Amino acid sequence: MTRVLDYTLNGVTYGMIYAAVAMALVLIWRATRIVNFAQGAMAMLSTYVAVSVLERGANYWEALLAAMAFGLVAGAVVERGLIRPVENKPPLNAVIVTLGLLILIEAAAGMIWGDSFRAYPAHFSVVGLKVGRNHIALSDFDLYVIGAVVVVMFALLVLFRWTGIGLRMRASAFEPEVARLLGVRVGRMLTLGWALAAVVGAIAGVLVAPKVFLEPNNMDNVLIYAFTAAILGGLDSPVGALVGGLGMGLALSFVGGYLRSSLETPGAFVILIVILMIRPTGIFSGAVPRRV
Repeated sequence: MTRVLDYTLNGVTYGMIYAAVAMALVLIWRATRIVNFAQGAMAMLSTYVAVSVLERGANYWEALLAAMAFGLVAGAVVERGLIRPVENKPPLNAVIVTLGLLILIEAAAGMIWGDSFRAYPAHFSVVGLKVGRNHIALSDFDLYVIGAVVVVMFALLVLFRWTGIGLRMRASAFEPEVARLLGVRVGRMLTLGWALAAVVGAIAGVLVAPKVFLEPNNMDNVLIYAFTAAILGGLDSPVGALVGGLGMGLALSFVGGYLRSSLETPGAFVILIVILMIRPTGIFSGAVPRRV
């Protein structure tokens, strides 16, 4: 029973991290209709910036703000410089650009900071909470991760459902020509979508760094799991990203615990294939109207 509880709590914690990256993917998709395969690499780069700030004597919160600020600027620069030229081209063009950006960022991070593993401070205690005479697999830092991701999810819901900016971002993504006729500055909305998604990714990078050593490729597996979570929940739904992330975290925790950890990545691919076969639009995605 204790083993099941530990696997469950561990799955919830990691699932929330996958959900955070999945929300960044959802944000870019809803704002620009593009899947950013470099999202994990951009999060990793922001985390390296946070580490550099920490090494210069800053505290945890200052480093987090630095990572978010860097992500905001980096997301805007990437959209303006790399994505804007291919936004009106075939969708495959944007996919190739983001894959190339993934390779470029990871190579650049290796050249700047090296390939050695780095530890990242958790700020809160990572020791499991004591319940009775036993410690469970849930620490103060885990509670912080869960709370942070829930706050991000509600922020995205408020942004897209109850703010004018969110409405303009969605209009710019779905019907850019109509949005322009209505006076929406479509280019600015697309840039804002990428910038905000990079901020969410930076938060996810800082949250995951204390659990996995920081190195140029540390977000690759996280991105795979997050992408699967986003597809599972529906690329249009922040709530779906949260539910999908939790589902992925629990599934991988039990696979790694009862079978072996080397099966976690293949397991994620199996889940992704099954989802695409049964419900490619995701659990929480609404029906998509088709023009005839």
